[in-house]
This record gives sequence, C-alpha cells and structure tokens, in this order.
Amino acid sequence: MNTSDALNPITLRSLCLAALVEADIDRKAASVRALDIERLPAGSEYSLTELVNVPGRPERPLLVSPKEVPQRSLGNVEGRAALIHALAHIEFNAINLALDVVWRFPGLPDAFYREWANVAREEAYHFTLLREHLSKHGHQYGDFPAHNGLWEMAEKTRGDLLVRLALVPRTLEARGLDASPAIRSKLAAVGDHEGAAILDIILRDEIGHVAVGNRWYRHLCRERGLDPVATYAQLAEQYRAPKLRGPFNREARLAAGFEAAEIDAL
Repeated sequence: MNTSDALNPITLRSLCLAALVEADIDRKAASVRALDIERLPAGSEYSLTELVNVPGRPERPLLVSPKEVPQRSLGNVEGRAALIHALAHIEFNAINLALDVVWRFPGLPDAFYREWANVAREEAYHFTLLREHLSKHGHQYGDFPAHNGLWEMAEKTRGDLLVRLALVPRTLEARGLDASPAIRSKLAAVGDHEGAAILDIILRDEIGHVAVGNRWYRHLCRERGLDPVATYAQLAEQYRAPKLRGPFNREARLAAGFEAAEIDAL
C-alpha cells in the first residue's frame, strides 16, 4: 500500500497517516497544523494498512543511545542551543506519537480521533516555536544528536491501545510535567526569557495532552473491567517502563487527571 491508497477515502485518520509518513519537517508540521479536525469525517471504521516508513523523519538528527547524548552547560550559547534542540526533538516525536495513535487503532469513538489530532496540532505548534527559537541561537533542528526513547516505547506498545496510553502519555509524556518547571527556571536564570515563555506554553498544553491520555486510559479500563491503578503498575513492570523519580509536579499532574493516590504511589 502507498500513501495515495491511504488517502482514499479522505478522513481525519488517513490524513494523520499521511502526515506521519512525511519525512520533510516543514511539510509535516504544516500538514498537521492545517488539519480540519472539526469538519473532516474521522474514519473510525477503517483499518489502515501500515506503511514501512513509519514514522517519516529527516536524515538528521543522528539518533544515538541516551548515554551518548552529550551534556552541555547552559552557561554558553552552544549549551543552550543543545537544550532547545533536545526539547524540539521531544516535540517532534510527540507529533508522530499523536498521529500514530490516530491512525493505528480503528473502531473508537470519533471524539478519540479528534482529541488526539488536536494534540498533534498543538505539538506541531510547540515544535515550530522551539525550532524558530533554536535558529536564533545559530542552529537548526538536526544539528545535535538525539535519542529515540519516546518512539521506541511507541513500538513496544503498538499492539494494544491500553498499553500505549498507560506508558506513553501517562508515563513518558507526563514526566515532562515534572521536568518542565526546572528547565524553565534554568533558561530564565541564564537570561533566555523567550525560551522560558515557550516552556510556559508547552506546560499549559501538555497538561491537556496528558489529561486526554488519562481520560481514554480510564475509558478502556472501564470497558475491560480493570482497575486503573493496579493495571498501570502491572503494565509498567511488564514493559519495563522507566522508573519515575521525584520531585513530581503534583499540581500539574492533578490538573492532568491523575488521582492523588496515584501520585502518592509514585
């Protein structure tokens, strides 16, 4: 199957698949931000055949293991650029993750696809903000090596939406709620107030994104007669999810739909 086949008929899910396989970062971001989420038919009944080049990504950045990503001081322009690049890479992966959950899993309510397509649209906005800010530091996306941890978890959880929701938005992306305030403070401390303001936008929107993950995770748990807290602990162990360590952004996690008991358990 090729991309043109996936676009027949034109649905929100088929357009998300087309954006997912797009390797050009300008075209990918533009196509996602142009999605007519409210008016397009979702196409929930269609099973779209998987393509081999998922996700589409540019030749750079070079993907390495997390241990091989160099640590740089924020005390110089190069170090700040490296941090902004790392954040941009997270947002680029987040675009692909949201697009992937839209096309991969058929038969869900239309609201599921519209909410996740909107997440993709906001992630594309974040990526664009960070990419433009990175250029002011004399660099482009792709100039620094990056790791692929977010997408590797997507591959591990591709067979079950419940597992995907538990371990991507509720684990890896929720970790960003905890990390964002400290990163924002570091940028502000070295005078990068524009970067700090971008982090404010991202944190605001990511609370909503994690809330979407929480809402649909609990929806599936109810459908399957599962306890959300016990099931999460089981899945985290089974799939070897990263161990979460504090401090936790309790206020943001509560706003994103975590229960107080869940946060206490962490």
